[in-house]
Amino acid sequence: MQTSPAAPRQAARPSGPETPAPVGSPPAGSAPVGLTPQKTGRRFGLVTATALVMGNIIGGGIFMIPAAVAPFGTVSLVAFAVLTVGAIALALVFGQLARRSPRTGGPYVYAREAFGDFAGFLSAWSYWITTWVSNAALAVAAVGYLDVLLPLHHSIPLEITAALAFQWLPALANLAGTRYIGAVQLVSTVLKFIPLLLVSVGGLFFFDPKNLGPFDANGQGWAGGMSAAAAILLFSYLGVESAAMSAGKVRDPERNVGRASVLGTTGAAVVYLLGTIAVFGTVAHQQLVHSTAPFSDAVDAMFGGTWGGTVIAIAALVSMTGALNGWTLLSAQAPYAAARDGLFPAAFGKERRGVPIFGVLVSVALASALTVLNFASGAKGAFDMLVLVTTFTATVPYLLSTAAQLYWLVRGAGEKVDRGRLVRDAVLGLGAFGFSLWLLAGAGYAAVYQGVLFLFAGILVYVWMAGRRRD
Repeated sequence: MQTSPAAPRQAARPSGPETPAPVGSPPAGSAPVGLTPQKTGRRFGLVTATALVMGNIIGGGIFMIPAAVAPFGTVSLVAFAVLTVGAIALALVFGQLARRSPRTGGPYVYAREAFGDFAGFLSAWSYWITTWVSNAALAVAAVGYLDVLLPLHHSIPLEITAALAFQWLPALANLAGTRYIGAVQLVSTVLKFIPLLLVSVGGLFFFDPKNLGPFDANGQGWAGGMSAAAAILLFSYLGVESAAMSAGKVRDPERNVGRASVLGTTGAAVVYLLGTIAVFGTVAHQQLVHSTAPFSDAVDAMFGGTWGGTVIAIAALVSMTGALNGWTLLSAQAPYAAARDGLFPAAFGKERRGVPIFGVLVSVALASALTVLNFASGAKGAFDMLVLVTTFTATVPYLLSTAAQLYWLVRGAGEKVDRGRLVRDAVLGLGAFGFSLWLLAGAGYAAVYQGVLFLFAGILVYVWMAGRRRD
């Protein structure tokens, strides 16, 4: 029997009444054995949980977003606004689900409680893939910014060493315990916002409408241009689930997970939108379309000189280090929760100082292997394919979580509940589900095709674990 002694088979669904209370109410009855919130290690407060969400959403992508969407014109700002509404709706849903199930694992827990072991496994497996592949991509991108400060002269050994350092230093912070995870996340989040706010707020004082360029720059019409821009912007909001994923580490998760999810997502959205507007208004449109460092160009345009590149490189490295710290934590949380239920190997469910040590080590080791493959073998096509797959794998847990929200609402619809609240939650859940579908569509046909193959490869792991269990 390959399951944790504290995770019996009958714990597949939460105890309590036959028809659960509507989402948003505290969980009925006691939580299943082996799935209670984690008691070990220091808990995150609201501020640190919010920093975790913001730090994971805002990685290194913000430093390239304005140039990436500039070819579509200022219609990109409309796309940003629409995406922000969808992301906040998704954050609200995660907050409601966390009130029902305030346990580490987030999307995995919600999918399993609503739809059973297999759905829960797919959610955990898919999310786990997303975390460690994304960490490899972040480390590779960080090397590019480091080259601005310390020229590596395209030396493969130096690039590999630097990329591995970017991965293992945050991993060491994670291995040291939740106290250090929170400290690194809080400090990196604060530091990254200093230069970002300099551009986002200061740039508004140098704003020149003549730099904006046309509303529909590529001639596809506002709807076509917005959709095209959205396909690039969609994945800027990955990470809204960060607080829910680590709910067992959050103090008073029934209240703080929802608050941190909304505050962190809203804060990231404000930085994204203000930063993009500021760059659009300070850098001439034709220059921005071809820019490789739009925030650097904005600083140069605002204050003159060429020191902007150094400032932005430092900000990008701080931002990516914080994102790697947060995503390293999340990379261990999904397999941790699944292992406690006997759906992942038992080693993933063991802790030290409140941290699933084995999950951290395996995830960082896999990310390191991808990084070495990228630099040493020149297999960039394979690496890019895996990164593209994460755009699909990240969406699977979102779809299952929002579907779980709708499932609980339907289950509770026949009870004596506040009809106005039920309608509000249903609209919110449908909106979040639609947003998740839009994320999936934005991944593109190739990513969905490859992602399905990658996702279903995990079925072999599920078959092995399920076959060794005993009812």
